[in-house]
Amino acid sequence: MSPSSASKDAPPPLPEPLRVAVADSHTHLDMQSGTVEEGLAKAASVGVTTVVQVGCDVKGSRWAAATAARYDNVHAAVALHPNEAPRIVHGDPGGTSQPPGAGGGWSRQGARTGGGDAALDEALAEIEALAALGHVKAVGETGLDYFRTGPEGMAAQERSFRAHIEIAKRQGKALVIHDRDAHADVLRVLREEGAPERTVFHCYSGDADMARECAAAGYYMSFAGTVTFKNAAPLREALAVAPLELVLVETDAPYLTPAPYRGRPNAPYLIPLTVRAMAAVRGIDEDAMATALAANTARAFDY
Repeated sequence: MSPSSASKDAPPPLPEPLRVAVADSHTHLDMQSGTVEEGLAKAASVGVTTVVQVGCDVKGSRWAAATAARYDNVHAAVALHPNEAPRIVHGDPGGTSQPPGAGGGWSRQGARTGGGDAALDEALAEIEALAALGHVKAVGETGLDYFRTGPEGMAAQERSFRAHIEIAKRQGKALVIHDRDAHADVLRVLREEGAPERTVFHCYSGDADMARECAAAGYYMSFAGTVTFKNAAPLREALAVAPLELVLVETDAPYLTPAPYRGRPNAPYLIPLTVRAMAAVRGIDEDAMATALAANTARAFDY
């Protein structure tokens, strides 16, 4: 059965295993079907032996921290997603409470009654308490997202982003950035605040010029299944110029499933498809690509 004729709800088949184990630097196990144990076992069977579980709101961040405490091969990142900040402050301004379907998680709480800056401060305090835990390796995903948040929400997003940067620096944790349609402002805020020592652009979506700017600042760039999409030539150009030691791989599952299964549920076990596509772009063999990715992810998240 071809991918096009298979059910869009059916999980893609297992890819050929990698010979060198890698990590999925950004996933949402709590949004995927099946149990955590099943997802981790399926991933490990194809050489994806470590995952970074990422929170998008207080509830999801608690879950990420608890899951990382339970499993040695799961590391947690905790934060308020950029779209969560204006929902806390204002309700649901200029946007939607529906999932974005690409580029990251969202608040499973949906629209809510606005609680003002005090409510945002309360949520940020809980994120910092979670970030202080040893099995929490990163603060994220945070950043700016102008795709679904209108002008009314931008101030809350930026205030939240700046606060997350400070939390990451105080706690000595990596910063995981969600940047959607906001490249210039994300880079500006990082310059103004001073980025943490380890900063990761999750689901990197910039062009080659931005990749050079990120490289000059020492930022990691994590590539998702989007790098396999036919219309993603600028993304492949960015991957081609990014220093190999600053490149990571991720699923952002259940979103961004790599070709030829785009539109079907994503999961960490599909990382080999993206690794092989990345190796082809770089002109190196998949073992060399996987070796670099494994070392880079461990260094970025300090595990």
